Amino acid sequence: MEKQETLDPSDWSSIREQGHQMLDDMFNYLEHIRERPVWQPIPQETRALFQESLPQQPGDLAVAHQTFMQDILPFSVGNAHPAFMGWVHGGGTPVGMLAEMLAAGLNANLGGRDQIPIEVERQVLQWMRELFNFPPSASGLFVTGTSMANLIGVLVARTAALGADTRRLGVEAADQNLVAYASAGAHISIAQAMDIAGLGSDALRLVPVNKQRQMDIAALQLAIAADRAAGLTPFFIVGMAGTVDTGAVDDLTALADISRQEQLWFHIDGAYGALGMLAPDIAPRLHGIERADSIAFDFHKWGQVPYDAGFILVRDGMQHQAAFASPAAYLKREARGMAAGSPWPCDFGPDLSRGFRALKTWFTIKVYGAEKLGQAISNTCALARYLAQQIEYNSELELLAPVSLNIVCFRYRCADSDRVNADIVVQLQESGIAAPSTTTINNHLAIRAAIVNHRTCRNDIDALVKATLAFGKTCCKNAANGKR
Repeated sequence: MEKQETLDPSDWSSIREQGHQMLDDMFNYLEHIRERPVWQPIPQETRALFQESLPQQPGDLAVAHQTFMQDILPFSVGNAHPAFMGWVHGGGTPVGMLAEMLAAGLNANLGGRDQIPIEVERQVLQWMRELFNFPPSASGLFVTGTSMANLIGVLVARTAALGADTRRLGVEAADQNLVAYASAGAHISIAQAMDIAGLGSDALRLVPVNKQRQMDIAALQLAIAADRAAGLTPFFIVGMAGTVDTGAVDDLTALADISRQEQLWFHIDGAYGALGMLAPDIAPRLHGIERADSIAFDFHKWGQVPYDAGFILVRDGMQHQAAFASPAAYLKREARGMAAGSPWPCDFGPDLSRGFRALKTWFTIKVYGAEKLGQAISNTCALARYLAQQIEYNSELELLAPVSLNIVCFRYRCADSDRVNADIVVQLQESGIAAPSTTTINNHLAIRAAIVNHRTCRNDIDALVKATLAFGKTCCKNAANGKR
């Protein structure tokens, strides 16, 4: 038999043994993650290891794995850890990790063609239609994350407002100047989407918020009226289902009413908050989400699916397809054979090469079920309320914003508050005890704890509070003495 040179191993038994060791190491990592620091600074000598020249000759898998265990795994950002509370990161699960391995082995490209992996993605779409009470004609697509999903929402709405010719002629050929609206608490990806869509970030009106950090409805109505009077064309309203700063949820019913009255596209940025629909005690706060024209959200946050797994759900699948479908001879569709199965996922977004993100999401939902995932979501919100109580019990601490869902913003009381609280956060992170992040609330720097991880418990909250008080005392004293 002719000897064939491939990248497959010559000894399958050896790679099988090494693969089992790698899998066991990751199980051990997750099982004993509480024994590790959340995060630790990267030594310079470790950074230097990743500045080598391009390898020319084959290396050893076991050696590469050892490098991973010693020099990569310990220095990740740590969002699998129960005490990670920075930004909004999900914790992942062993089930999702295994599904990702299966997807990598299959190496499916979900851009198109007639294959069961696309049916898996359509199954998840069907579940999301059910969850959000969308019609059977609604379309959906896995993307990298809500930033991309928000962009797709803007592009579909832009095409619906200006017509399909805009895709060929550009927005400059239109006789309308489109403007959009979002709360002052909206994620930066909305402005970026307006930029990338050719409409300009200045065409996004950031509407003031009320005391609950929700979009001010009266201010929104005034802004729309002023833009119409100025000859501009309002076309897009963004409702926040969990703002990134504080977790505030806009009055989605009121926004849906205005969108209908003004004939505007109603998009919801529900990056993590939209999946609150899985939790019976949280879902009522999202009333009105079922009336959206499009919803952007992430399974890799509250859904606990490993990164990355964003999703866009669009009520009118025909409008969604009209914004992206691009016929090409090399993508010709057939009624039979591998080129059947039209429309393809690439008809609903910018990517032709697409990984099998749906599999880890399908596994997560199939194995854990909606009820258990909803319980995990409810628990993170209960822990946020518990943290808020601990803050209110301690006179050294101050709560800076209402706790709507699972995000708590607070500070240590001190004369040089911003500097001290920034130092507290760095010391918390470097200690490995807890890892919150920061934001600004009413011109004050806030310690921001986003409780997203299903592993987090009250002990983690207590450890955060205890360490904050200890570091706060030291940092405040140092600030008073002119030290850092």
